[in-house]
Amino acid sequence: MNKILIYCILTLSLSVSNLYSQETTQKEHSYDVKQALEVESLFPMFITGGFHAALGYRYDKFRVRVSVINGGKYNAEEAGINNSSSDFKRYYKTSPGIFLGYNVWKNLEVYAYTEFHTFEIEQKATGLKKDLHSTDVGGGIGYQFFIGQSFYIQPAFHVYYRKSKSLDFNGERYNIPNIDLSPVIRIGYRFWKKS
Repeated sequence: MNKILIYCILTLSLSVSNLYSQETTQKEHSYDVKQALEVESLFPMFITGGFHAALGYRYDKFRVRVSVINGGKYNAEEAGINNSSSDFKRYYKTSPGIFLGYNVWKNLEVYAYTEFHTFEIEQKATGLKKDLHSTDVGGGIGYQFFIGQSFYIQPAFHVYYRKSKSLDFNGERYNIPNIDLSPVIRIGYRFWKKS
């Protein structure tokens, strides 16, 4: 259900941004800035009872962001492509991250990141919960669709990589997936810029 909701929001956002993000006739474009400060959020986390906030600084084509995420009741186990288990759920607890990006064309950004996740693993059959700490690294690609001069929507796609880790639940073993694939969508606001 959460994946369907995210895909619907992504499709709607792309449609709206295509209608309203036409380039202005002015010489200055959103991607022509020399420096900028932005705040943004993966707003679907609020739908699942969690939160996400990030602060970004852009210098020419480079952008660095720091973030904090809490996924609420979003089950991240479904994003795993290997070793994911239907017997367990995996939730993001409050975790920080750092991102380094580069604008390769206009507002198309590729980036790498490290996130210091704490996951809450829940065994479905018993309701037993345990925490698992994981340093996840990965890459992403996304495009900032500006609506006006400051507000933007950034759909993106992430690939997460992590070391093998496991937990024992009274004889039943949980193995965290080594790879997660995740479509994401951010909303953001550029509150300062210097051309």
